[in-house]
Amino acid sequence: MNDPTGPLKGLRVFDLTRVLAGPTCVQMLADLGADVIKIERPGSGDDTRGFAPPYMPDTQESAYFVGVNRNKRSVTLDIAQPEGQEIALRLISECDILVENFKVGALEKFGLGYEQVHAKFPRLIYCSITGFGQTGPYAPRPGYDSLIQAMGGVMSLTGEPAGLPQKVGVPVADLFAGLYGCIGILSALRHRDLTGRGQQIDIGMLDTHVAWLANQGMNYLATGENPPRLGNQHPNIVPYQVFATEDGHIVLSIGNDPTFKRFCEAFALTHLLEDTRFATNAARVQNRQLVTDTLTPVMQQHRTGWWVEKLEALKIGCGPINKLSEVFADPQVVARGSVVEMRHGSGQPMKMIANPVHLSETPPDYRLPPPMLGEHTDLVLRERLGLDAEGLAALRQKGVI
Repeated sequence: MNDPTGPLKGLRVFDLTRVLAGPTCVQMLADLGADVIKIERPGSGDDTRGFAPPYMPDTQESAYFVGVNRNKRSVTLDIAQPEGQEIALRLISECDILVENFKVGALEKFGLGYEQVHAKFPRLIYCSITGFGQTGPYAPRPGYDSLIQAMGGVMSLTGEPAGLPQKVGVPVADLFAGLYGCIGILSALRHRDLTGRGQQIDIGMLDTHVAWLANQGMNYLATGENPPRLGNQHPNIVPYQVFATEDGHIVLSIGNDPTFKRFCEAFALTHLLEDTRFATNAARVQNRQLVTDTLTPVMQQHRTGWWVEKLEALKIGCGPINKLSEVFADPQVVARGSVVEMRHGSGQPMKMIANPVHLSETPPDYRLPPPMLGEHTDLVLRERLGLDAEGLAALRQKGVI
């Protein structure tokens, strides 16, 4: 294996995750230098290997799987078999962190539940990511991204006022759960450094979803009123929304009264400053529709590019609504190195989205491409457990690996 260089170099992770929330968490650890063994079911592997098309060009690897599984070594292991459980425990004995996203209690029947493993390896940090957490009336239920977006309230806030509730266009419930899991693991590592004790991190997707309701959640707690769907408008700031232009659309983000004054003075709208309905942000929020109706014909007078140039010169927040082809061609995105290319085990080059954490001394490294199913089984079991060719063949014959 290429030697890791990140800040988590030397840490070993036993990865029992699949789909998105868990793999997102573990890929962050892996990008920062952790040595990850990804355990997959023999013959099928991570569910997302089958989430296709699209496949990566000239391969049979799904784009979905590739996006969250770099810097991991794939070991196929049937933990339903006693020999598989024994191998798992031997591998875990050398690990610092275990991450899993099985249903609550599912790993206990394999001898791999938290209490069982903690008793054997008290320094181990054990992160469980589930739909609803380890406790509460919903704990046994499976969790899915769109289900969590619905139950967690964000769908009630997203979409046009007269339209249907809408989920976010990417699986944010999964992604946030994975990132909160990573934060919990890093905190637990610090605790272990100080005390020598491991612990369980209990991440529920619904919990993390409620946590990032942010200003909208606080708006409800402050008023007891359900916030309405506002489409592309901001609940607390006006104008902070999408406007049509002569040739498309633009996001106009006027975050405070001095900026609104600067906007009005630059575009012959000073009369609005003398109108109490426009004079302050609080007034503009109260007269949201009037502000929108007043500025809509103004914004439609010029093309998007004209507005971006003029508004940026005035340091007024704005931006085009980019398609992904425009996002990945954007000079800022390119300059920040937001796409990396790695050569897959098949020999094909693969482009993937880079890790966004920029560390000045120990940046993320990209040492291992997303693995083919079971690509590292023999190597890891030889390296970690000392198994020889005969032992590996016997395990493979039994379907253990």
